[in-house]
Amino acid sequence: MEEQKRTFDAERAALLVKDLRNNFRSGRTKSYEWRVAQLQSIWRMIDENEKMIVEALYEDLGKPELESFTAEITMLKSSSKEALEQLKRWMSPEKVKTSVSLYPSSAEIVSEPLGVVLVISTWNFPFLLSLDPVIGAIAAGNAVVLKPSELAPATSSVLAKLLEKYVDRSAITVVEGAVAETSALLEQKWDKIFFTGGGRVGRIVLTAAAKHLTPVVLELGGKCPAVVDSNVNIEVAVRRIIAGKWACNNGQACIGVDYIITTTDFAPKLIDALRNGLEEFFGKDPLESKDRSRIVNSFHFKRLVGLMDEDKVSDKIVLGGQRDESQLQMAPTILLNVPEDSLIMQEEIFGPLLPILTVSVFAFVS
Repeated sequence: MEEQKRTFDAERAALLVKDLRNNFRSGRTKSYEWRVAQLQSIWRMIDENEKMIVEALYEDLGKPELESFTAEITMLKSSSKEALEQLKRWMSPEKVKTSVSLYPSSAEIVSEPLGVVLVISTWNFPFLLSLDPVIGAIAAGNAVVLKPSELAPATSSVLAKLLEKYVDRSAITVVEGAVAETSALLEQKWDKIFFTGGGRVGRIVLTAAAKHLTPVVLELGGKCPAVVDSNVNIEVAVRRIIAGKWACNNGQACIGVDYIITTTDFAPKLIDALRNGLEEFFGKDPLESKDRSRIVNSFHFKRLVGLMDEDKVSDKIVLGGQRDESQLQMAPTILLNVPEDSLIMQEEIFGPLLPILTVSVFAFVS
């Protein structure tokens, strides 16, 4: 494996794709039996190695065991199970009507695999977001290359070792590494690319794919506001916000609330409810809580500190703000009425900072 990390270049990438394409063209990945065998192997791989997976996620992100189990392991088992239960239906031809001008013809839609697929994964849910698209690609009858994120090295290593042991290596393989390895892979012609990550790298992926007219799925992030009106059930709303924002990988999730919009009059009540809810979830000292993940690395920690400590933002903190760089821990932090031109409002936060913006009233247009 270490040799592969040192020497994987465009030439080796081209040979890998050539071998996978030859195996795909042999027809072995298209059969129902092959697909079922691989999906069953992935389910068994997850079930038999839960402890190893949890330990890797803790090493990479400090993920609590419960979060690792519910947000990654259980969801992947569910995906595998659904694919196994639905596979025959997905593979069955679908009858469709034909024009009267073609009478007495008949027609049907037959789903065919695209060929050789590249999955480039991300670091925030490194097990789930690596294997979930792989499960879909296998169910569709494709050969697959998985490139896990180098920012979650322990999980990347576990994925490489386990997939090599459990699945058909002639059609499903893992390439570990960083920018050089990803660049070598992107130079090749793929039949589909599935990328999860940020917009900057997404543009690089899409540019590389365009040279070969390769179809691409980009699962990217963005600003994700929650509008909280004064007539909501505030306890339910607060628990949902906390669960999605801070209990879910400490804000490092694209489904987390990026900022809140509420009314000026309601904001104090909402902040008090969030304060109480956060204490209920994580205790009086959230930096000591064992129920939150840490920030992935020092680069992202310093990025978040920069957003919080910007001159026109630092005095807007109304809750939290504590940080411990040595442990890569940052407390849930709420900021009130940060300027709209501040850095924190210009990019996806992807961390435990939550701005609240206020308006005088909500005007809903029907």
